[in-house]
Amino acid sequence: MQIKQTPSGAIAYCDAALETISTQWFTFDYWQSKSAVTGSSKGRYTTWFVKPDMAETDKSEWVLRHYYRGGLMEKISKDSYFYTGLKNTRAVAELSLLELLYSEGFEVPRPIAANVERNGLYYRADIIIERVEGAQDLVAQLSKSPMSDLQWQQLGACIAKFHQRGVYHADLNAKNILITPDKFYLIDFDRGEIRTPAPKWQGANLERLLRSFRKELAKLPTLAFTESNWQSLMKGYSQA
Repeated sequence: MQIKQTPSGAIAYCDAALETISTQWFTFDYWQSKSAVTGSSKGRYTTWFVKPDMAETDKSEWVLRHYYRGGLMEKISKDSYFYTGLKNTRAVAELSLLELLYSEGFEVPRPIAANVERNGLYYRADIIIERVEGAQDLVAQLSKSPMSDLQWQQLGACIAKFHQRGVYHADLNAKNILITPDKFYLIDFDRGEIRTPAPKWQGANLERLLRSFRKELAKLPTLAFTESNWQSLMKGYSQA
């Protein structure tokens, strides 16, 4: 990871070929002006998909995400965080974790860059990652068709691989798991970290995931998820 100072803060980037990167790259208006916005994903806030032109990079489609607060703090400040050092910012911390995991061969999106803009004691931030080609989140998948028992076991084994490495995912839910024809990926490592493996936090991680499946099932009764599916996932997890 390399750091580039900007008039308002700093940009961290993971590829030397991106040395011309600027804060503009982290704005919707910049990509829209180049007719490079290819789509979006709407949750509480919008995440943008963009296609960089060959003059800037030969990389594939990117995902641009701004950091927003959640919970009660959202009412106080929608997207401003207290600054305690660049490496402690949510964007650079997530980019750093992704860079480590990607280099070790884990199923995570390739990290591109992070932008931190300071305003006194506070900062705002954005991150760019590479979009996983041909992937959709599990809720989208299960809303259309079921997964086989083998796929559920493979998902369990994938999560176990992260846990065995000590990877703590702060928001492990069904929408933060992507499926491609041959793999599962974990995404959105905001507030994630490397911890000493321990049954307590690993179990809590799995319970959070199970709650998310049940929550999505309550919203969409036709969702292809059953308690039997969960047992298959846990079988794959325990045998990994």
